[in-house]
Amino acid sequence: MHDDVTTVPVPDRDAPGAAALVAVCPDGLVLLDDEGRFRSLNPAAAALLGRPADELLGTPAPFVPGPAGPSGTRILRRPGPDGPGRELRYRIAPDGTGGWAVWFGDVTDRLARQERLTAIVRAAAGVAEAGSLTSTLDAIAREIIGTAHIAAAQILAVDDPAADLQVLGMAGFGSAPDFVRRLRSCRERGADIRFLEAHARGEPVVVPHRRAAILSDPAWEPLHEIMGRPDWDGFVAMPMVVRGTTVGVINAYYQPDEAPDPSSLAFLEAMAAHAAVAVDTARLVARSRSEARTAERRRLARDLHDSVVQQLFSIRMQVSALQGQLDRSDPDPSRVLGAATELSEMSADALDDLRLLVREMHPAAPRGGDLVEAVRTHASEVQSRTGLRVDVLAPVDPRLGPGVADDLYRTVREALHNAVKHAGADTVRVRIERSDGDLVVEIADDGTGIRPADPLTGVPGGIGLVSMRERAERWGGTCSAGPRPDGGWTVRTVLPVAGLHGEGA
Repeated sequence: MHDDVTTVPVPDRDAPGAAALVAVCPDGLVLLDDEGRFRSLNPAAAALLGRPADELLGTPAPFVPGPAGPSGTRILRRPGPDGPGRELRYRIAPDGTGGWAVWFGDVTDRLARQERLTAIVRAAAGVAEAGSLTSTLDAIAREIIGTAHIAAAQILAVDDPAADLQVLGMAGFGSAPDFVRRLRSCRERGADIRFLEAHARGEPVVVPHRRAAILSDPAWEPLHEIMGRPDWDGFVAMPMVVRGTTVGVINAYYQPDEAPDPSSLAFLEAMAAHAAVAVDTARLVARSRSEARTAERRRLARDLHDSVVQQLFSIRMQVSALQGQLDRSDPDPSRVLGAATELSEMSADALDDLRLLVREMHPAAPRGGDLVEAVRTHASEVQSRTGLRVDVLAPVDPRLGPGVADDLYRTVREALHNAVKHAGADTVRVRIERSDGDLVVEIADDGTGIRPADPLTGVPGGIGLVSMRERAERWGGTCSAGPRPDGGWTVRTVLPVAGLHGEGA
């Protein structure tokens, strides 16, 4: 045996101490001859390489001589003797005798932690982008299987464990559009659905060798084809908890010979937290939209009552007075004419108010993508109706497709409506221009610079701002709103012109 052979030449007077240090060093130390074969190695090197030293001596080494690049290190991936492979990071340099000296250590766990941290950051960024919920959770599922030696993953929403589940994200199974239907059949057959335990208890459920049990159970037969596609063995169901409520589970299907160790479970827990935030955010947005629709209905009902209904009531009273005059044996012609004239004027006012409400409910889209014309027309209507001065500054007249033009028009309408309702402004300036390859639409008023906060989110601008941002993001842009240092409020939408080519920009 050569386990105690040192790896580096040292002066004779220091040889015993150096040899002892080399022997107990936790890193692998190796000397190679000029042909790259093992000449000597310490016990740690033999352990890291998974073979006794006497079997390695004289055999070609897996280390590559020569410069290792800017970092000075290389990564060597080695198959494990009875488990997953390991990753060794090594440095190699000439030893002064024509051979090479190699220092190396096992960095598998460190690299895994780095990869998992990167995956968590990417998942957090995906949630923050507020895109499609399904796309976000599909991306989280792909991060899971690409990082943690997991063969497949599912993200399920569980509102009512007794009802059908909803698959929000999936990776590793290929196409499985009928997964929910097949799972329902399995439940009807009495299959043991272990991930429901994780949802009920709010704790992870770990089941080793789960694949064999599922594929041998007739109750799982409807899902045998799908569950048999990836090569997996163990199973973990991790609950998705947000604000103290379990909103779903992540099912992770581990590769063979991979055990869900504490580090892997911590990674799954972090990913489940991000998935839960995404689900919760989507539900809050849906709730906000529902409340916005309810608030809009109430506003329309209030406006109808305050204007049209009151006017119709006055018209009715005037009609009764006119009938009273006409029923007299000697009606006063001047009173009849006055009542009829007032009745005509009231009817005209009621009709104008009703038309205005109809336009607010169904605003006309810009014709032919002419955003500037539509904005100027609406600005004129707002100015004549409210007395608010609205200046439209448009050095450019972008011809846009109907979709993007309509979204920008509705953003301008919403901003002007808020200026009338909340700002106490005298003047609003609407600017439409190109800047550095972007289309910029800015609505700025000289009012108080204050907007009421949304009762659900506490964000100034409320649902209207959420709607404006969604319209901008639909075209790859952004929408921001807030007070200006010199007073007033500004809404600014920026869309990349290059991204609007398909819409006729």
